[in-house]
Amino acid sequence: MFHTQSDVVFIKGLKVEAVIGVYEWERAITQPLLIDIALETDISRATKSDDVTDALNYKAVCDDVSEWCQAIKAKLLEHLAGQIADKLLTKYASHKVTLSIAKPTAIQEADAVGVQITRHAAASSDEPAVNHADNNQSNDV
Repeated sequence: MFHTQSDVVFIKGLKVEAVIGVYEWERAITQPLLIDIALETDISRATKSDDVTDALNYKAVCDDVSEWCQAIKAKLLEHLAGQIADKLLTKYASHKVTLSIAKPTAIQEADAVGVQITRHAAASSDEPAVNHADNNQSNDV
């Protein structure tokens, strides 16, 4: 399914009804979306404790993604995917998210069409910035 060298919490086939599309008729209805999410995260505490408070709550992820899809009302799947990926990385303890969103009713001749994106969490800003220009000062007097 997902190939990675770290721990993954995944959601496969989340069904959401949302306004999505560029055409006027699409803006007046909801359409089904199928969403797959892979959140790379450290699950080592949960593997040892067997305590749900040490785990990434996939029910909360599903609830949030459903709410965001309905609230964003994107025209493009690309925009929706980017927005959701950013929100997931901001809200949940994950260093990488892979997200696919499919519209199963968009093209009659296809089972589904959609997009898949992968985004990484921003590097921590806890480390002080180093000004390399200061390290190149001359010792001439």
